[in-house]
Amino acid sequence: MYTIVGLGNPGDEYAETRHNTGKMAVEALGKHGVGAKLILQDTFMNKSGFAVAKVVKSKKAAEKLIVIYDDLDLPVGVMRISWNRGSGGHKGLESVIRAVKTKEFIRIRIGIGKKEPVEKHILGKFTPKEKGEIKKVFKKVTEAVEAIIEHGLPRAMSEFNK
Repeated sequence: MYTIVGLGNPGDEYAETRHNTGKMAVEALGKHGVGAKLILQDTFMNKSGFAVAKVVKSKKAAEKLIVIYDDLDLPVGVMRISWNRGSGGHKGLESVIRAVKTKEFIRIRIGIGKKEPVEKHILGKFTPKEKGEIKKVFKKVTEAVEAIIEHGLPRAMSEFNK
């Protein structure tokens, strides 16, 4: 069974922020009854690995891990699936890589766009137009996760990374 973790920050002040996109995507997955173990970690982004390591205890288990998170380098409305890559500077993902001691797991990156100052942007809330795009992306994420589970990663990547 796959384990799916949505990265984000705890607390109401972060609930609808761009940096909580991963967590929001997993909440959306939960409404669709996807056949996987869903984890909404309750640690801050930079300590995400602590929560993941409690569930993913081996390299073999990491092969069935899907981490969903926000990506500044992708425009809002874009989603990409990747495998066995670095963190791209994402502190939450760096924490997960350190904690599970491998990069060999699936990532679903959700674009939040990039604006300066970055910290203000990622901790800001989506505009009404962006919220519409994000809802569409969450539907696509659900379809991508279902494709990974049912048909495997290579097929899902070729279908959704267009």
